[in-house]
Amino acid sequence: MRTIGLCMLCIFLSVTFSVANAEEQSPAQVMLFGVFHFANPGRDVVNTNPINVMSDENQAYLEALSDRLSEYNPTVVLLEFTPDREPEMQERFRQYVDGDYQLSSNEVYQLGFRIAARSDAETIHGFDETNTQWKAEPLFEYLENIDTSTGAKMSAVFEELTAADQKAHASLSLQKLLVRANDTNRDAQNRALYLMTNHVGEGQNFVGADATASWWHRNFRMYALVQRHARPGERVLVIGGQGHIAILRELLADDRDREAVDIGPYLN
Repeated sequence: MRTIGLCMLCIFLSVTFSVANAEEQSPAQVMLFGVFHFANPGRDVVNTNPINVMSDENQAYLEALSDRLSEYNPTVVLLEFTPDREPEMQERFRQYVDGDYQLSSNEVYQLGFRIAARSDAETIHGFDETNTQWKAEPLFEYLENIDTSTGAKMSAVFEELTAADQKAHASLSLQKLLVRANDTNRDAQNRALYLMTNHVGEGQNFVGADATASWWHRNFRMYALVQRHARPGERVLVIGGQGHIAILRELLADDRDREAVDIGPYLN
């Protein structure tokens, strides 16, 4: 009987260890949340006056949305600021949790801080990368002085997109704007903007392709920071500008070590 008991104990411990090990090695789940800039810094090519997220109605919506997203229960919350700012931002987050920090209109605070405080994430982290930027100046100079037809086409597209975005912010609810920001068709439209000028200077100085590559370069670096935190067993929430998420979503889809979680049901 003692021998049988010892065997049963060994089997139990073996199964328990196997289950725990499997859970530990399960791929990280990553939810990408594309947003417009709640407090628009004016640094994007397409700029609009955003909806007022600080109104009572929109604050109530953001509280409810944060509650819903906390059901995903992220263990890691990544926000669009550079990692070197983490000590400063983590201190602000601790103050917020303690009730000593009032949230400003930036999405980092309105969404990131709220959701992290309601989840298993002990703090927040940054995944932005600003040492590599979109190097568009040579492209714009070439379009102005040499390839004026493509330059005119690009300007017309930007004007059309700006008008559409301004109309959306003037007429849609915050909920619908966030659904719009996470529409895969919008992602494709965003990426297509860079392909529209990718051919410029082909066979000569390749200013178009180099500008496009510089934008992808920045986003590859940002995704590397996501990968650093998205370790096996983690549930990661990434909140960033829609232009970045449009590219990160494709990278995540091809990443065999991580699983994408759809943001859509939480917004709807």
